Formats: sequence, C-alpha cells, structure tokens
Amino acid sequence: MGDSRQAGSELGLAGRSDLGAPTPGPEPLKGEREEPKQRSMLFLGGNEVKSSAVVKYSSAPPQAAFARLQEKTDLKLPPANWLRESAKLGPAGATILGNSKKSKPFSSFGMAYNFIDSVGNDVDVVSDSENIKKLLKIPYSKSHVSMAVHRIGRTLLLDDLDIQELFMRSSQTGDWTWLKEFYQRLIDQKWQRKKKSKEHCINGDGAAQPVPTPEDQHQEETTEDQTEEAGRVSWPAPFEMPSSLSEDASASNQGLKNDFVRNILWTFEDIHMLVGSNMPIFGGGRYPAVSLRLRDNNKPINVLTGIDYWLDNLICNVPELVMCFHVNGIVQKYEMIKTEDIPNLENSNFSTKVIKDIAQNILSFLKANCTKEGHTYWLFKASGSDIVKLYDLTTLCEETEDKYQNPFTMPVAVLLYKVACNMMLKKNQNRKHYGTIRTLLLNCVKLLDKGRHPQIIASANYMLSELFQLDEPKKEGDGEFPLNGNSDESYSEEEEEMPDSDENGSYSTSSDPPDDNKAVAVIKSVGELSVPEKYKSTHQIRPSCAFPVCHDTEERCRLVLNYVLEGLKSVDSSIKKESDLPAADPNIPIPLKYEDESTSVGPECLEKQMALFLDKMGSFQEVKHSSLSGMIPGSWQYKMKLQLILKSSKAYYVLSDASVSLQKYGRALRYIKLTLQCHDAYCCLCTNMLSEVLLFLCQSLTLCGDIQLMLAQNANNRAAYLEEYNYQTKEDQEILHSLHRESSCQVFSWATDLSTDLECQLSISCKCYEAASEILLFSNLKGQNPEQYKQVLKRMGNIRNEIGVFYMNQAAALQSERVESRTVSPAEQQLWKKSFSFFEKGIQNFDSIDDATNAALLLCNMGRLMRICAHAHCAAAEDFKREFSPEEALYYNKAIDYYLKALRSLGKREVHPAVWDSVNWELSTTYFTMATLLQDYAPLSRKAQEQIEKEVSESMMKSLKYCDVDTVSARQPLCQYRAATIHHRLASLYHSCLRNQVGDEHQRKQHRVLVDLHYSKAVKFFQLLKDAPCELLRVQLERVAFAEFQMTGQNSSAGKLKTLSGALDIMIKTQSVFQLIRKELVAECEQRLEDNKSNMKRVLTEDSSTGLNKEEILKLLGIFESRLSFILLQSIKLLTSTKKKAGGNSEEEILKANKKVYSLLLRSAANKNLTLLERTEVVLNLLEQLTQDNEGNNLGIQ
Repeated sequence: MGDSRQAGSELGLAGRSDLGAPTPGPEPLKGEREEPKQRSMLFLGGNEVKSSAVVKYSSAPPQAAFARLQEKTDLKLPPANWLRESAKLGPAGATILGNSKKSKPFSSFGMAYNFIDSVGNDVDVVSDSENIKKLLKIPYSKSHVSMAVHRIGRTLLLDDLDIQELFMRSSQTGDWTWLKEFYQRLIDQKWQRKKKSKEHCINGDGAAQPVPTPEDQHQEETTEDQTEEAGRVSWPAPFEMPSSLSEDASASNQGLKNDFVRNILWTFEDIHMLVGSNMPIFGGGRYPAVSLRLRDNNKPINVLTGIDYWLDNLICNVPELVMCFHVNGIVQKYEMIKTEDIPNLENSNFSTKVIKDIAQNILSFLKANCTKEGHTYWLFKASGSDIVKLYDLTTLCEETEDKYQNPFTMPVAVLLYKVACNMMLKKNQNRKHYGTIRTLLLNCVKLLDKGRHPQIIASANYMLSELFQLDEPKKEGDGEFPLNGNSDESYSEEEEEMPDSDENGSYSTSSDPPDDNKAVAVIKSVGELSVPEKYKSTHQIRPSCAFPVCHDTEERCRLVLNYVLEGLKSVDSSIKKESDLPAADPNIPIPLKYEDESTSVGPECLEKQMALFLDKMGSFQEVKHSSLSGMIPGSWQYKMKLQLILKSSKAYYVLSDASVSLQKYGRALRYIKLTLQCHDAYCCLCTNMLSEVLLFLCQSLTLCGDIQLMLAQNANNRAAYLEEYNYQTKEDQEILHSLHRESSCQVFSWATDLSTDLECQLSISCKCYEAASEILLFSNLKGQNPEQYKQVLKRMGNIRNEIGVFYMNQAAALQSERVESRTVSPAEQQLWKKSFSFFEKGIQNFDSIDDATNAALLLCNMGRLMRICAHAHCAAAEDFKREFSPEEALYYNKAIDYYLKALRSLGKREVHPAVWDSVNWELSTTYFTMATLLQDYAPLSRKAQEQIEKEVSESMMKSLKYCDVDTVSARQPLCQYRAATIHHRLASLYHSCLRNQVGDEHQRKQHRVLVDLHYSKAVKFFQLLKDAPCELLRVQLERVAFAEFQMTGQNSSAGKLKTLSGALDIMIKTQSVFQLIRKELVAECEQRLEDNKSNMKRVLTEDSSTGLNKEEILKLLGIFESRLSFILLQSIKLLTSTKKKAGGNSEEEILKANKKVYSLLLRSAANKNLTLLERTEVVLNLLEQLTQDNEGNNLGIQ
C-alpha cells in the first residue's frame, strides 16, 4: 500500500494548497480516548459480517477537511504549503497523513504497554493493521509472510519479522547467530537465493520498486513490498532492562514506543483485536470521515487491493472511500465508494464471509499452537508457496547459551510482568484469575537472568507469594472460586478439552520427528483457511501451569516461603559489598534530623516506646536502623526486602497457628521463633514503626504465649516436642541466613526458648502476654483493636490463674511432705504469697474486661488457697489435745469470703450454671469442713460447749443452704450424700447435747424434736442413694439408741412398751438395707466361683468388687444383733409383767412371736461358724417374721 499512501499524501497537500487553510472538524485531544463509535453492521453480497471499532487512543491533530482537486491538476508538482508546519496539523507530512515507514519489530509491545488492561484477557490479538491485512490475504497472495508471535494470557502479539534485515545486522554485530543458523538449517535455500536475486531491487532514493510480475500480482507488489522495504527501521540491540520499569523514556529508547497515530479496539465477528493504524482520515461537511486513495486510471483494482482498502476502512470505521484517478499524474476524476460496496467492485469481487472464515481459522490455528508464554514463535510462508509453518523458536534453539540473543526475550518478560502487576492491582479481581497471574509471573521469571534483573525477579516472586491468601482460612466446599482450581476460565470461558490432531495443524508428536518437523505446526495448504470452521475450537489455549493444589495450610505456606526465599536471594545478590559502595563526599554536609520531642507523637515516639519496652522485657539491644549488609534506605532492595521479610513472618505465623491446631507444640514454637526473628530483622531495617506491624507483633507474642502454655500443660511429650523444635528445613535455614545479613535476630529469644522447667514455661507465657499488652497500650492500638486487647487480657488472666494454681499445688505438696515439723515453713508461706499475688492480678485482668465468669473461677481458686493455708495450720493427727485453732478459723472464713465474692460476681445462676454450681459446692464444702473440725476438735479451752454447738449448728445449716439437692446433675448424688451427712451430724450433735444436758426442760424438748427431725431427713436422703447401706444402717441404729435413751427416762410400762415398739419398727425398716447387702455379697460369691472355675487367681479385697466395707458391716451387724436382742428381751419382760384385761389375746400373740424370734436370734448368735452372708440371711429372716407378726396383729409403732 506504499504507492497509495504516497499519492494520498500528495493529494491532501495539494488540496490544502488550493483551498487555503484546512477546516478543522471535531477536535479530540491529543493522546486521549475518544468516545466509542457505534457498531457498524455490514451486509455484503448476501453475507453478514459484524464489525465495530472503538478508538482507544489517538495522537492525530484535528481532521483536515476533505477537498477535491481541480481536474488536470498535476500531482507531480509540489503544493504551495509543502514542508510547512501547522500547530493544528503537527509536523508537516507526518502525523496527519500517516507514517510511510514500516512498523517497528516491537510495535505490538508498545501498544500492549499502553493498554495493559486489555492484554491477557479481553483482547485476542495485538498488532499493526498491516500485519492483520497480510494474514487475511494469505489465501489470495503469493507473497511471503514472516511474523513473530507471542502469547500473553489469551492474547497473541504479532510483529513483522524481517529475516533479511535481521541477518544483515547479524553479519555486522554477531548477534542472533542462532536464528541465522536455524534458518539456514531448516528453511529452503532456494527461497533465500530467490529473495536476494529477484524479489527486491533498491533504488538510489531508498524506495523499493517491485520487479514486474504477472498482471494479477502487480498491485499486490506495489501495495505490500514497497511498504516492507521503504524506510527500514533497524532492530534494537539485545537490551538491558532499565533499573526502574516505570521509566517509559528508557523503554522508548529500546524501540518499544507506540508509534501509531491511532490505537483501535476492532471487533471482527467474535475476534477482538487491538490494532495500530496510521491511515490518514479526512472529513468535513457532508463527508464526516473518508479515506483517500490514488489510482492509475489505466489499471483496474484487483482483489488484493480491494481487500486492503476494505479492511483499512473497517478497522478505522470509515464509512466511505474516495478514489482519485489519474493518468501520468494528471487528475482525471473522483469517485465515492461506500465501504460495504468495496467487495463488489468490478475486478475486485471477494466474499466477506470467506475473509471472516480466514480470520477465525488463522486465529484458531495460532491459539492452538502458540501455547507457551515466553516462547517466540515464527509464522512463515515462503513466496509462491501454499504451505504455512509455525516454528517454536525457543524450543528449537534451546541449546543457545545466551537467552538474550533472542531480541524478544526482554520485551516479552517485561510485558508478562506488567500484565501480572495490572491484574494484581485490580481490586475486583476474584480468585479464579490467580492461576493466570501465577503463570504470567512464572514465565516472566523463567525468561530473566537472575544476575541481570534481580529487581523484577524479586518483585515477581513477592507477587507470587501474595497470591496465596495467608490471612483467610480456606473455605470448605468453596465451589465458586476454588483456591486450587484450574485457571482455564481466565483464558476462555468456552474452552473444552480437545484431543490433539496433526491434521488440523498441531505440533508433530511422533516418537522420532525429523529436524524440520520438530516443534513445527503446519497449514498444509492456504486453501484450508477458506473452509468455514476448519480450525474452530480444535485447540484452545491451556494454562501451562495451573494454580497449585494446596491440600492444607502447611503446603500453602511452604509455597509462599519458597517464593519469598527466591525473592530474598535476588535482593541479597544485588546488594553491593561495602567495599563497592561509593565513598561519602567530604564536601557534602550530612543532614541531621532534629525534632522537638514535646511535639513528637509519630513513629519516632513509637520507636522510643519500643526501646523502653524491650528494655523492660530484658532483651534491649541498641537497634540502629541500618542494614548490616549495606542496603541503602529507600532503595528498591530495601523496600523489597522489607516486604519479603514481612510476608515470611506472616507465613511462619500461619504455620505456627496450624501446628497448634494439630497439637504439634514443638513445631509451633519453632515457627513462632522464626516469625519473631523475621520481625526483628524488619524492625532493624524499618525507619518507622507501622501500626499494622506492631499489631502483628502483638498477635505473634500472644500466639507464642499460647504455645508456651500448651508446652507446660503437656509436659509428658517433652521429648517429642524437643525433637520437633530442633528440626529445621534447608529453606528455613536459608531464609534465616538472609535475615542474619541484616540483624542478629535475638531480641525475642527470651520468648522462644524451649525450657524443660514448668515454672519457667509458665513465666515465659505470662511475659509474652504482658509484652503484647504493653505494645497495645503504648502504640495506642488498644482503642483501634478493642477485641484484640480483650483477648490479650483474657489470656493474661488465664496464665496468671495457671501460675497461681502451680504455686498453690507446690505449697500443698510441701505440706503433705511435712512430717516432723508441725509449724508452717517459710517456703510454704512464700508460695502462698506468690499464688495469692497471681490470683489477685488475674482477677484484675478479668474485672477490667467485665468477665464475671472467669473472675468467679479465680476467686474460687483463692478460696481453695485459703483452705490449704487453713489445713497447714492444723496440729498433727496424733496429738490427743488437738483443737480447732484460731488460724484455721481465720483462713476458713477468708475462703468463705472469696466464695461469696465469686457468687456476687456471677450475680445469678443463669450467667453460667456450671460455675455457679461449682462455687456453691465449694462454699458448702468449706462450711461443712469447718463445722466438722469444730465439732470433732472442739476448742473447749477457748470457748464454752454451748457456743461451739451453736457455731457448728450454724455452719452446718449454711453448708446445707448451698448444697443443691434438687438440681439434676452429675453432682446431685454428692449433694444428697452431703445433705444426709449434715442431717446425721446435726442429729448426733443434738442427741449428744440431750444426753449431757441438765435442766431447762423446754430446751431439752426442743432438742428431742430436732434430733427426730434430722434423723428422719438423714434416713430420707440415704434411702435415695443406693450405694450407702452402711451409713443408712448407722443412722437407724443411732435412732434406736435414741429410743433406748428416751425409754430410760420413762416410768410407766405402757410408755416404755410404746417406745420399744417404735424402736422395733425402726429395726424392721432396715430390711431393705440388709437386702442390698445380701445382694452385693451374693454377687461377690458368684464372681469368686467363676474365677475359681477359670483358674484365675484374684485377690479380692473387702470392697474390690462390691464397694462394701465388710469390717464396717460386721461391726454394725454385731451392734444390730445386740440391740435387737435387747429390745426383744425388754419387750418380753414388759409384756409378761403387764396384766391388762383388754386385749389379752393380742398381747399373748405378740409375746409368743417375740419369744420365738428372740430364741432364733440367740441360737444364731451362739453359732460362731456362720459367714457374713449367712448371718445377713438370718437377720433378714428374723425381720421378715417380725414384719408378718406385726401386720397380723395390727400392731405398729402405735
């Protein structure tokens, strides 16, 4: 199209000369986006073709008005305004009329850099419009085609690849010899010789003129070959990446500038292309936009020229074409042709549907075979050949030592990096694009040399690590954007797996391919491109590296750390040694920073607070904000290393947290140690302390405290934890080595040592929580993160409770070991003080966050501590003069006070029923213990008997008050037993008072009522329990003894007989107790028989299988037999001596029955060989007879 453009230039200039100053049309600002033009729908030859164009960028000045030249105007004469410049039109003969030079070999990269948003996802092709036209004319043209193809995501970049120009440069510089050797090895030598001898002839003025060819090829040669040869652009040397990617000027110097007047987003059917065009567009008046072409009136338009004109107008969305016909440079006429009519011109008739099919087939072919990002592909068709080949130059030339001999290496790498950066910065990107970003970055890193481009490699590795979300837990069943999902959706939404097919242009996969078929895809005939859907959906771009499947948190973090390590290596390798750094200039003063401390509330103030905090923690080092490795603050190495260190610390934190969940506490401590070492290195480098970093430090110290506490609570597995702690991967060692280049990393060593001492571990845990609290306070993060502060205080209260319990248990252990000395040792007292202090501080922590439940638990522990103190002050058990001491009373009363405070803290049971019940039980126990000791070891030397009895009674009743016998729970049987015991003791107390008391009949009567009441309640509660037969039997025997005591005070025989009858009834009611005892004894005998049969020797203790205390039963049984014998004897005597007129027969029957039972009882007592079971059965038999006789004679207690 070279001659048409040159003629067009002359026409436009001549028009302006004749018509005066051009009339500007609409004025889009230079370099700004234009409003999208409406989609144009064309109906050509009955075939529908969809095409729309949106100008994304335009640097053209206002459109020049279209004006016709007068007939007979001689175009060979220059116009009056030749080579003049205009502010509105730009440089003369350049911008407005387009640039006649051939596009640069990196033109697609220049466009891609300017429209990063479109690359990789939205656009299928980025290229010069000349390359697009050349591809779509392949089936019609015999000319050669040579293009470089690269893939970025789903986008293909097409660039003209002038092999001859490349070889000319290679012969001068020695660069790219690998490509020349490959070309000579694989390409037809005849074509090369033909190109040199026939195809091009260079004129003296530098314009290429075609060698005459047959008539159907004449116009093609004039429109294509001249464009290729005119105004050659030398290829850039293999260039170095500028130090900063943001320096566009540097990129421009490397030939990556966007030189097109317009960048157009052209949609042709379903193909989206970003196209660069320099076609001049004129307008004004009734012609808003027209393209201008110069034609020789004696030569008809052929198909290739028609396709050329039609595609140019479609791409630029120009509705009309103006043809200026001339004869030997003399203007003859103008002809207006609508764009949709171009395919129907005489001698230039073509099917738009075929062009559409060609476009779709070529795109499908390229997408099917250009599958690897970072690879350079060469699309080549020899002149006159019907075969199109696509070579993977990167694969074919892998033996090349220097990858930078490929001139496309750096532009591709930088573009991969830029597209990935752009996708990372988009906030609305969802996780399905992560696979795409990862693939882009991995291919970018693969292309770059670590020694030459450490900054890009470090940044790429950091972005790779950022793809893995460490702060968000993996959601189970997340089907929408799976973390480990394939990244196919980011390339095409309609892709499907299709088998490879050599017939449709896939790479040869034979086991031993010839050299010229290796990594080569072939279109066997250009005629195939016109067949509809020949290559459609046969192959789809598949990601070369899907997002990795992370089965667990550890695997995800390990991938992150791997990328961080690679980034750190790149940074460290780029840091110059101290000897290589430039010396300070003595003539330049060193700036000194000064700031009034009174107004300092920023980062510097935080640094001072941090220094004071570390000093308080006992690990202060004079931290200088300078790198040991010589990094310069503000340099890219400095900024990148800070980010990488912070990322690694977060990864190690997540690993530590995951290890805690798995109960691998040794491993967790190792990871949190690495976390804090990373933070130490960060603080050493960072000049200002960010609140986010301090908050993360607070979280790390909190987790470290949790781990130390878990280690203390699981001391049995200490050996396994030590092994986990000492293990270290090579990756961790290398990261630590990089950290040690900046800092000693020992500031937090006090928190991460694995101690074997329980007290030390608890102390470290507490210190970690205190440190976290200090950080939140002095950095003013408490108000910004109230929940975090609350959690720290809760943990601090908990660990202080643990330490308090530890010291309390130690004191109890010392107390139990104390044998000789009866006095409290100073060591015990010291432990009490420590325990009390930690409990008190823990309560303050919980009170400050209104945690009533935990505060109540600590108050409960303080009550327990007071009880231990009370127990420590009791005298030895052997001391017969043992009395309940004032010290015991003091500590028991303190314990009661703390339990009551705990209840007040809770307020009501609904706050926390379990804690409420626990505190009530402990309070009841304390009252009961104090009352029992007061009753058993009465301090008669200090108090009167009556006062002691009163205190015992009050304490017992209070114990009963807090003993919940009604609520159904696991503790209910204990509460019932406690209540029964209390009633039994109270009954015994009043019974004893009654025996020893003299005078005051009213009080004696009151005591008799209370004795009867409490014995009855004790029996009631013991009967509810199925496992306390001895206690129930003892209570019943005491009731019988009380009846005997009452009988001694009676004078009348009738009264005595009534009392004896009541006592006998009590004894009859013990029948259920003996039945329970018999049942247990029978079960035990059966078990013994089974053991003997199976020859199993088992030593059965008294309560081994039944829980019965046989000695106690024997003792109680003896008492029962003697009391039964006494009551029967007394009743027989009374019945015999009593002479009553009424009811004589009944009394005779009772007397007879009692004598019978008494006789059997005496015989049983005389037999000393009866076993316990036999004696129990005898008693049951006697009680059964008494029951029957009483029922038969209607005699009861009355």
